[in-house]
Amino acid sequence: MEPKTIRIPGLDALEGAAREFASAMGDYTVFAFYGEMGAGKTTFISALCRVLGVEDDVTNSPSFSIINEYRSDTTAELIYHFDCYRLEDEREAEDIGVEDYFDSGAVCLIEWPERIEDLLPDDTVIVKITENADTHERTLTMEFPDEE
Repeated sequence: MEPKTIRIPGLDALEGAAREFASAMGDYTVFAFYGEMGAGKTTFISALCRVLGVEDDVTNSPSFSIINEYRSDTTAELIYHFDCYRLEDEREAEDIGVEDYFDSGAVCLIEWPERIEDLLPDDTVIVKITENADTHERTLTMEFPDEE
């Protein structure tokens, strides 16, 4: 599948971008969000969770808890939000059972996935968020796994 690119010209376009992302998710469940500090990963994931029906306040990254669990109020589906920034190594991720989360069938949204890349399933969707420093516009690119 070809990569999908979504432009986010500003905060007022965030919900529309999250809706576009949600419609492109298909049957995939694990999404690895790559981007520099301050690129907007947490902000986008919060908007995406709202679009997916989470009514709880999802504005904070799970930096200290590593994993936050949300439930969609519209579908009752579980959504796991990971922030791997504070993990020292992949063993820490294994100790908290990340692979069980990935295999659960629930949507998994992962910030700082570079810390646990060897643990990511083969069908992980790679999501890159970049910021145009001049305009502050964000570009989000979804790279889908090769299907054999």
